[in-house]
Amino acid sequence: MKGIIRSAIALVLLVAASSMIGQKTTHIVFFGDSITQAGVQPNGFITRIQDALTQKGLAAQYTLAGAGIGGNKVYDLYLRMDDDVLSKNPGLVVIWVGVNDVWHKTSFGTGTDPDKFEKFYTAIINKLQAKKIRVILCTPATIGEKSDYTNQQDGDLNKYSQIVSDLAKSYHCGLVDFRSIFHEYELKNNPSNKDRGILTLDGVHLNDQGNQLVADELLKAIQEN
Repeated sequence: MKGIIRSAIALVLLVAASSMIGQKTTHIVFFGDSITQAGVQPNGFITRIQDALTQKGLAAQYTLAGAGIGGNKVYDLYLRMDDDVLSKNPGLVVIWVGVNDVWHKTSFGTGTDPDKFEKFYTAIINKLQAKKIRVILCTPATIGEKSDYTNQQDGDLNKYSQIVSDLAKSYHCGLVDFRSIFHEYELKNNPSNKDRGILTLDGVHLNDQGNQLVADELLKAIQEN
């Protein structure tokens, strides 16, 4: 009887080991600006995604890396793709850019015109897909949290978000529409129409609740893609 039990245990362990050996790990790179750069901090959205994967017993299936640099626009991402993304041999890249392309136009005169934004974004997607890398695009979320669309850059953010959404459809990429997700959240949770403090610290960069919302949405997108 003991011999049968030992044999059964050995069989279970062998099956488990075989399953782990055959398990493929997906390397994910989060590619973006200062919002993504902060995502790897202890309470950042990338760290929260890793924690959630660990809790679900999925940590061995994914490795996560942040490739965010403050102030970056879409052209900056295009220039550093080889060093910061392709060198990591990812299976999936999550791109979240656009806020600075809009924000810097008004604040510093150094933003990105819509046609150039689309051009360089398309070049990034093409280069990733040529290497058989799956891509998830994220629309730029917010520059000011007023829920009635009276923030100064709301019109441009809507326009650039539409460009991202159209690219996702044209190139069969995953899409997380943070522009819409944030706005829907603000409508429900910002009755005083504040311009910050609901999902962001300053109207742009995520606070604790913003990081959690982003982590939840991206985790769903990662598991679907």
